[in-house]
Amino acid sequence: MTHVIADRQKLLNRVRRLRGQVDAIERALDAEAACSEVMRLLTAARGAINGIMAEVVEDHIHMHMIDEGRKPSRAEAEAADELVEVLRSYIR
Repeated sequence: MTHVIADRQKLLNRVRRLRGQVDAIERALDAEAACSEVMRLLTAARGAINGIMAEVVEDHIHMHMIDEGRKPSRAEAEAADELVEVLRSYIR
């Protein structure tokens, strides 16, 4: 995943925040928190996972489906953007 290297620090920061969210879920379960609180924490963690997944997939599409050696045609760029939008709406 060479394209991830460019955004490595940003992705690592997101993973660290996600780890904090999962730790909060564990603490809430351990403390026998209310179901609504646990569900809120789970929803936030799921959103974080979906967000990082969308970002990695978007980068993958732009790096591997469009030839880096040349400028993509307008149709190719629009198709890639449409695919990203569909995936983002599906993932989130």
